[in-house]
Amino acid sequence: MTQTPLCDALRAFAATNPLRMHMPGHKGVGLPLPELSAAAALDFTELPPTGNLFEADGPIRAAEDLWARAFGMGSCLFLTGGSTQGVLAALTLSCHPGDTVLLDRGSHRSAYNALALLNLEPVYLSRPWLPEEAVAGPISPQDVDKSLSEHPEIKTVCITSPTYYGILSDLPAISSVVHAHGARLVVDAAHGAHLPFLGDRSLSAADIAVVSAHKTLPAPGQSALLFSSLPLEELCRAASLYGSSSPSYPMMAALDAARAWMEEDGKSALARTVDAVAALRARFPALRPERLPLDPTRLVLSCADGFALKEALEAAGIYPEMADARHVVCICTASDTPGHFCRLEQALSRLLPAAPAGGLYLPPPPDPEQVCSPRAARFAPCEVLPVRAALGRVSACQVAPYPPGVPVLAPGERVTKKTIAYLNQIGYNMEKGMEVACLSLVCGVRTHGLDSEEGFPYETDPCNHQP
Repeated sequence: MTQTPLCDALRAFAATNPLRMHMPGHKGVGLPLPELSAAAALDFTELPPTGNLFEADGPIRAAEDLWARAFGMGSCLFLTGGSTQGVLAALTLSCHPGDTVLLDRGSHRSAYNALALLNLEPVYLSRPWLPEEAVAGPISPQDVDKSLSEHPEIKTVCITSPTYYGILSDLPAISSVVHAHGARLVVDAAHGAHLPFLGDRSLSAADIAVVSAHKTLPAPGQSALLFSSLPLEELCRAASLYGSSSPSYPMMAALDAARAWMEEDGKSALARTVDAVAALRARFPALRPERLPLDPTRLVLSCADGFALKEALEAAGIYPEMADARHVVCICTASDTPGHFCRLEQALSRLLPAAPAGGLYLPPPPDPEQVCSPRAARFAPCEVLPVRAALGRVSACQVAPYPPGVPVLAPGERVTKKTIAYLNQIGYNMEKGMEVACLSLVCGVRTHGLDSEEGFPYETDPCNHQP
């Protein structure tokens, strides 16, 4: 029988009926929300029988070791702050403040936040645009090699695999290139927690990897895992910078139980999900593995108007993960039943034409000029302007519409005519507020004068107030 050391320890300790003169305040009696009350009995704090997450000891460590074995990694740390906590910790482990990092342009915003927090200088790794599929493709090992050859100072490469659309990069090949240059590979695999249970061990090629158990496994929101070849004690030190000193024991117990279930009943359930997704891909227009490397459980439907299809599905009581102008993304997991897939198929039969989507979707424009570091932009005084009024200003945030999920603007980059035209053409809300940095106050940067005949305000100084 599969081991669950943390669950067993918490149940055994609760069974002794201890007098809980410690937090949390519910004292194991129950919670005002009846649906969660059963979890209160296992909700402890750091005690000798329960262990301490960031001390790397006790039943928590025993449960983490089982996860590390399941993923073929040297060590594993439970995270109760989602993959966001993991990405921040991973880059803290891999980089020193001021380092240059080779960063997948399609990274999650947590990676961009890490640039600001750790004062890292990015060299962006662009993904190829696949016009027929209207998505960004996988990272090329050749592009990684080229970038590292041009920037020998880079010692950290951070990429995302799988993407939100389920697109997989060749991690073993990329890892070989990265290591040949004496660098480390960090992988944000937030959407790939289930892949090792399908026999895909490619994530073990990474030096540091982050997965969100809650995205694709039977685990509660914010539960995630940090894997590495580094000692667990180093992971603890880095992750404790970004996580609560009172992590949730029910969440950690749920991680322990989720692994055990996946190793027993979950594998066969996940295999059935793979078959169900393959059947839906065969019947309806969708991204398909014969055209590009895909997560076998991610269903990405192709259509002429993804937003309209998502709205129609929701009206039928079916809620996809996301939509863009050409796709609707459904996250399918081992917890989906044949009944779930039958209901989805029946709805798609009514709502989705069998013909492929028409027309091509525009690729994102070239990366804009980087005016200053992400840190300078993120922590500068800023103001909020409509996108159409931000020409010439410097973005203090990401602007990353779907598709392609790749930032059109990253912190520290100038808003150009091309970026505004692209956002307008794909239907982005031109009145939506975006943060722009008031850099003249902190580093002497001035915006270019712009021709008011083009319908944009003429500005020479981005701010006229004091911080």
